[in-house]
Amino acid sequence: MENEFETKGTHQENDVARPEPAERPGLRPAVIITMVSLLIWFGFQTVALVLERNNLIAVNSNFEAGMRQAEKMRAQLETLITKTAELASKGNASAKAAIEELEKRGMPLPSATPPSK
Repeated sequence: MENEFETKGTHQENDVARPEPAERPGLRPAVIITMVSLLIWFGFQTVALVLERNNLIAVNSNFEAGMRQAEKMRAQLETLITKTAELASKGNASAKAAIEELEKRGMPLPSATPPSK
């Protein structure tokens, strides 16, 4: 019986000595604030990337028009060089001088024979 009283007394002391758990602040507001801030950040990044993509598409379309013109001019230049090379092969002195000058400057010249189709 004495042991029973000692055990009860020890439990009573432990109950008194044990502090009650302090109320800790809720995690819910912190999680909500974090999620909202992430949502805002991802939304901002998405809008910025969409705007940047639209700008790049616009720049690309502006360059396409210039590229088409450059390809057209290149085709005209190649035709001119081909016809000049034909004249040079027929013996035209001015055409020969022009072809020699183009060769000095490193321009690619078509072969003397016309391409077969």
